[in-house]
Amino acid sequence: MKKKQELCLLPVLVVDCLVSIMGGSPLPSPILIGPDKAYLNSKVVFQCRSPGSPPPNTYELLKDGNHLVATSNGLQDDQSATFFLKISVTSEGSYHCRVTAGGNMGLSGTVRLQVVIPVSGTMVTSDPDPPILYEGLRLTLTCDVTKGSHLSYTWFYNRQEVPSSPTSPLTPLLLWPVGNTLVVERVTTKHAGNYSCIAGTRMQTNSRFSSSREVTVRVKAYLSVPQISFTISKEGSSYHGNVTCRSSRGTPPVTFYLFLDDKEVGSDVATESLVAWFPIAMVPGRDMGAVRCTVESDAQRLTSRPLTLVVVPVGGSPKVDVEYLYRVDSKMVAARLQCLLSLGTFPFFSWSLNGSLLLHASHALADGGRTLFLTEITLEDSGYYRCRARDSYDVTSAWVESQPVLVQVTEVATTTIEVMAIVFCCFLMLTLAGGVACVMRMLNRQRDIVASSEQRARARAANERRFSEHFCIIPDPLPLSDITTRSGVKQVDTSCVDSDVENQTLEITI
Repeated sequence: MKKKQELCLLPVLVVDCLVSIMGGSPLPSPILIGPDKAYLNSKVVFQCRSPGSPPPNTYELLKDGNHLVATSNGLQDDQSATFFLKISVTSEGSYHCRVTAGGNMGLSGTVRLQVVIPVSGTMVTSDPDPPILYEGLRLTLTCDVTKGSHLSYTWFYNRQEVPSSPTSPLTPLLLWPVGNTLVVERVTTKHAGNYSCIAGTRMQTNSRFSSSREVTVRVKAYLSVPQISFTISKEGSSYHGNVTCRSSRGTPPVTFYLFLDDKEVGSDVATESLVAWFPIAMVPGRDMGAVRCTVESDAQRLTSRPLTLVVVPVGGSPKVDVEYLYRVDSKMVAARLQCLLSLGTFPFFSWSLNGSLLLHASHALADGGRTLFLTEITLEDSGYYRCRARDSYDVTSAWVESQPVLVQVTEVATTTIEVMAIVFCCFLMLTLAGGVACVMRMLNRQRDIVASSEQRARARAANERRFSEHFCIIPDPLPLSDITTRSGVKQVDTSCVDSDVENQTLEITI
């Protein structure tokens, strides 16, 4: 662009040089004032000022170097000229003015004018079109205009502006506008809503904008596996069954199909919900076959598990199971009674206390009446409890009743944590005392053993002293030469023998 402007000014510079060579002196550089942007078909004003140049002056407005746009002769002393232009498509370009006075010429700087086409016909287009898609797919929204230039765009989601700042409240939705497009790589159900855009041109004065209509984006959720169940009712002497097919997740409309023993027996289109009901023949106590339901959308087809249609009448002997509930401090706060029934698909339960039906507000039922909670434990709740059951679908069916069970509620609290702590401390003290007694007994026994050993040692020493007083101990054997014989008998010196045995002789035969 800069090089193009220089080429456009080249003829003007050549003329200026020729004037200088011919001996004329150039005028001071004039000043051109004009807009940098203008709407198509609008009118703009350019003003060329040449201070210091004496009249008469000739003012010329040039475009792109040497294309003469307009001329004005200044005969007054205001030293300026005004040019009025109507903007067309070809008006865009570089403008400058040339002033000639008395054979001298001056050239102004350049003003770059851009022609702005007013915006109109703003609309939002989508890919896919229409904007209905499933989770995980890519969504592209484009802000298109019928005409317009030099545009900027602003996006809105549910009439809330979508800024480019990462701290925006809409940032978790990953809505990032880029130019005139808004792209969501993987949509979720949170992206469903109304989208719109505003396209406009921002100018110093007279900015213009055009807004689009809202486009509703629908994001479909994938279906979950359907669940199947059934109920039974009695009308007069006949029984009627009702099978329910339900999906917990998905986007309607969907179609449900019912199969009995792998044969389709019904279908239903759900437009507002994800549930369908099918009537079916039922006879209590008889196996009516296995049913399955299938749910189908434009993208999925899922089938439930099979369910056997068997209604077992209530029978057998009910039994009441009692469980007491305690607080952290071991105080009883409630009791739970369960009616255990061996037979019955659709039972209806009733409870009694001491032969009277329970209607007190402190009694809470759960699990279809199978479980009875005594939530306020008082002495009035003590007594014999019974449960009875019958078929819920037949009010004329016979009741089966359990044996009475005694539920006794007392005001005496069970052992507290403080009492348990005291008992534990006493037990610990007794254990320590027993340990100390055992250690003392072991020490006493060791002293007795030492004393006994010393007594035996003293007794042995006394015996040795008494023995040495009666006998002479010969430390070494006598040699044969020292022994004298008489008549073949060897005699030993017995002078050391006690007087009591001095007449005794010791004979040694060799």
